[in-house]
Amino acid sequence: MTTQTAHKEDKGGFFANFKFPSAYTILFALIALVALMTWIVPAGQYERVMNEDLGKAVPVTGTYQPVESNPQGVVDVLLAPIDGFYDHNTYEAAAIDVSLFILVIGGFLGLVTKTGAIDAGIERVTARLRGREELMIPILMALFAAGGTIYGMAEESLPFYTLLVPVMMAARFDPLVAAATVLLGAGIGTLGSTINPFATVIAANAAGIPFTDGILLRVAILAIGWLICVWYVMRYAKMVRADQSKSIVYDKYEENKAHFLGNQSDDMLEFTTTRKVILAIFAASFGIMIYGVAVAGWWMAEISGMFLASTIIIGLIARMSEEEFTSSFIDGARDLLGVALIIGIARGIVVIMDRGMITDTILNAAEHAVTGLSSVIFINVMYWLEILLSFLVPSSSGLAVLTMPIMAPLADFAGVGRDLVVTAYQSASGIVNLMTPTSAVVMGGLAIARVPYVRWVKWVAPLLGILSILLMAMLSVGAMI
Repeated sequence: MTTQTAHKEDKGGFFANFKFPSAYTILFALIALVALMTWIVPAGQYERVMNEDLGKAVPVTGTYQPVESNPQGVVDVLLAPIDGFYDHNTYEAAAIDVSLFILVIGGFLGLVTKTGAIDAGIERVTARLRGREELMIPILMALFAAGGTIYGMAEESLPFYTLLVPVMMAARFDPLVAAATVLLGAGIGTLGSTINPFATVIAANAAGIPFTDGILLRVAILAIGWLICVWYVMRYAKMVRADQSKSIVYDKYEENKAHFLGNQSDDMLEFTTTRKVILAIFAASFGIMIYGVAVAGWWMAEISGMFLASTIIIGLIARMSEEEFTSSFIDGARDLLGVALIIGIARGIVVIMDRGMITDTILNAAEHAVTGLSSVIFINVMYWLEILLSFLVPSSSGLAVLTMPIMAPLADFAGVGRDLVVTAYQSASGIVNLMTPTSAVVMGGLAIARVPYVRWVKWVAPLLGILSILLMAMLSVGAMI
């Protein structure tokens, strides 16, 4: 069934009055569901010891014990999204850092947009790539994949959605092409992590092996996965460019055009020296951000401070008045306020799990499920168990610290290298974080691009199936070698 046909069918019957709930409603429902699980799933906990290399307490295999239950009630459900902003649990940092970063980035983008530099730059890029616009997709996806495999590019990718959607729409694509370029590009890089310190390195340390073990298999997964994702996105992009009605967000075409392409004049904006300098600072800011995260060990506070400094510099170069500067910054931050809220709400799910004492119970069930299996079956069961756990713990570093100390030793009894368990973990975490509603990156990125979550899932589902088959095949080959 084509997208166009699906739109026609939605006009009648049950779907005529049905509107899929927003990301906020979905996440609140998941919080309530997990809270209900705390009344049903027995509470339990592993003993934990401090791992000096990781700087975190890790669970010890074989030490799981039932504990007194702590079922979460209505008040806990209501407090979870709020606590999700600042609660430092065992596995993740507070979401408030990321949320504030989103607001600062919103102000930065709002100010740059106000100068007209982005619109003028987009017009020049579009004119030069006339007839070759699809080349942007593999190039940009390669850059994002590099960020994913090197340092686990995730929250840092959110600003690029705002930047790329107007570019892709001006090139006669749609917002989904922009969202897919960023999300699948960085996502396949994280899935095929090679030296990513927040996934591969942490998991390998927790498993007690060098992170370089198994790197050739991960490079193969990265390369083949990238090719598949590029093919999938380009195939859709060419279809949309040929016929806009084939877009899965075609019903929002005029609304998105007005929102993302505010400059509708037939005359091109003047590309002044001031606008060129502003764009240069704009691009340099993202380059500095990538360097700071990958090399200098920056995180959200440092990145936010850097973008705030760039905002002030651009305001001075554009000779903005104090009133124009502050109003542009606030308007830009306001545009991304919903994204900042989504991040805290998504983290609330993990808060409920931890406080309800069911996280370790689920992990213990996984430990028993893989005991005594053959090597090929073991690694595939391990992969799917990590997928299930990834829905509950979307943080790659959090999942590594939580599961590797338990799962890695089990590989010794199955005759499987621990490096393969690390690969199964990061592959599962990577593929889930391409679509899970508990990921702030997924929900935030789609919110910025104005792509409804349910449509994204429907569109990306076949690709996830292809990638899963690829991963299971490559893990099986790794187990047999």
